[in-house]
Amino acid sequence: MLRTIVVGSCVSVQGTFENQLENGKIVVRVGDRLFAGKPVLRKSAA
Repeated sequence: MLRTIVVGSCVSVQGTFENQLENGKIVVRVGDRLFAGKPVLRKSAA
C-alpha cells in the first residue's frame, strides 16, 4: 500500500508502507531506502 509521509517541514515522501513506530511515525520504502516520518492523513470521500 502506498503511503505519504512528511519528513521535515517541506519534504514529503511517498512509498510502500513498511511498519509503524511506537512514536506514531511510519516507515515507508522507496527502492532500497527507508524513510520515517509523520503520516499524511487521508481525506474521506463525502
